Amino acid sequence: MARVVLEVRDVTKRFGGLVAVREMVFDVHHNEVLGIIGPNGSGKSTMINMISGTFAPSSGSIRLNGQEIAGKPAHRIARQGVARTFQLVRLLPELSVVENVMAGAAFGHRKRWGSEAESFARTLLDRVGLGRQINMPVSSLTYINTKRVELARALACEPEVLLLDEWLAGLNPTELETGIDLIKSLRDEGRTIILVEHVMDAIRSLCDRCVVMSSGAKIAEGTPLDVLADAEVIRAYLGADEDA
Repeated sequence: MARVVLEVRDVTKRFGGLVAVREMVFDVHHNEVLGIIGPNGSGKSTMINMISGTFAPSSGSIRLNGQEIAGKPAHRIARQGVARTFQLVRLLPELSVVENVMAGAAFGHRKRWGSEAESFARTLLDRVGLGRQINMPVSSLTYINTKRVELARALACEPEVLLLDEWLAGLNPTELETGIDLIKSLRDEGRTIILVEHVMDAIRSLCDRCVVMSSGAKIAEGTPLDVLADAEVIRAYLGADEDA
């Protein structure tokens, strides 16, 4: 078994009287793709937001390589080796494609500046299929290409753990196939990825293990084949209106 990179222990998040995440426990291993799945409103993105530092847990522990990161500011967690994409793409509209990726290189796990950052950014844009569009304004890009820029920017942070929060959402069937192939190539490089996703074809083809959430709690954990056949998981999806 590969070493544990990320440990989540008894993590709870409350928003007033609402418990969005309840006593979550799971590990992520080096070079593993872990899927977090569940109906809408089940707490998946809240869990990602706590790992990345957008939210602080109300209680519990999140450790990266044995070091506590729960409650730390997002920029410090990024420096320690966690990068992410968002459900709604967040780019810097006043900057070009390559400048957006350079920002990740400058403020991520390692600090790259100037020509070094630009060269690194160009390499990553080639990697995600945007090598010919590096100087374009991001406002001129198609939807999938904005997602590619955000992914390249996250990779520019040189993360030990990459968080992809519904990165495939909103893509048409052709784009979806391209997106799955791109994430699969990252997996094949041996990257450690936490994938929040509703596209079951992606979950089946990309994930080594899955954690299933419903109403803020973990209801199953295991291989995609096992969890998607679990009776409680099937009930959670069929009764998803209670989590809306």
